[in-house]
Amino acid sequence: MKTTQPLLTTNISQLKLHNRGKVRDIYEVNNDLLIVTTDRISAFDVVLPNGIPYKGQVLTGLSEYWFHYTADVTENHLITTDIDSIDNTFVRHHKDILQGRSMLVKKVNVIPVECIIRGYLAGSGWKEYQKFQSICGIKLPAGLKESDKLPEPIFTPSTKAHTGHDENIPVSEVINLIGKTLTDELKEKSLKIYSKASEYAKSRGIIICDTKFEWGITNNNKTMLIDEVLTPDSSRFWPLEFYTPGKPQPSYDKQFIRDYLESIHWDKNPPAPALPPDIIQKTSEKYLNAYKTLTGKSLI
Repeated sequence: MKTTQPLLTTNISQLKLHNRGKVRDIYEVNNDLLIVTTDRISAFDVVLPNGIPYKGQVLTGLSEYWFHYTADVTENHLITTDIDSIDNTFVRHHKDILQGRSMLVKKVNVIPVECIIRGYLAGSGWKEYQKFQSICGIKLPAGLKESDKLPEPIFTPSTKAHTGHDENIPVSEVINLIGKTLTDELKEKSLKIYSKASEYAKSRGIIICDTKFEWGITNNNKTMLIDEVLTPDSSRFWPLEFYTPGKPQPSYDKQFIRDYLESIHWDKNPPAPALPPDIIQKTSEKYLNAYKTLTGKSLI
């Protein structure tokens, strides 16, 4: 690894910019897309001014790992993470920036539903359970504690509202949006991936509390897993050795940043406050630890 300086943005002027999201810069390459994961981090839907060193490499490396691991459950959009193998001079020219944090992927039509699978009672699910004994309208047994394992994983889809915040929606609304056949397929595949990944992660000492999957559909109607998958940005990862139901859990994900921002009483409106160096360093260590624990390899 050449540098620990976080990469906050990319500007490859020779390539057409397809989209610049909170964390990813996406370029068009031939008929495919190049997803470049920067070290930007967002919390409460606001991008923070500081980057987290190695975050882009962790998200890319973990996504690649899980895409391969779950390939028997579903097809995905990953073509390669090897910059040298991409048939584009401009991409290879920027190898020093792109290698390790980029995925060349198939271009598909994005399905406008986020498939959230919850295996444990945490976050907004715990808040809702306390009021209604349910999550997204799904009734749960009485007497569950915060961080308890659910009787079985549940499918709680959400969609993007116009404000950019995610909104939980009932399955009936998903069916209205995309039809029953596709809804059933996404639910079944999302639950299968979660089940397979959770079992593996637990054997490595990590509980996947919950996670979010995104899906696309090709022009010939083939469903594909897209975006990132089972990363600390799209999931809650808890260390198994410290798991104690009845309270919030320590985590490997960006909940650490959210907790810090809550502690300083930021109003969650832009601009976001700068992060202290120790918070940046600890967050970077959490991401790197998650990668090492799950894959058995060190990034640095």
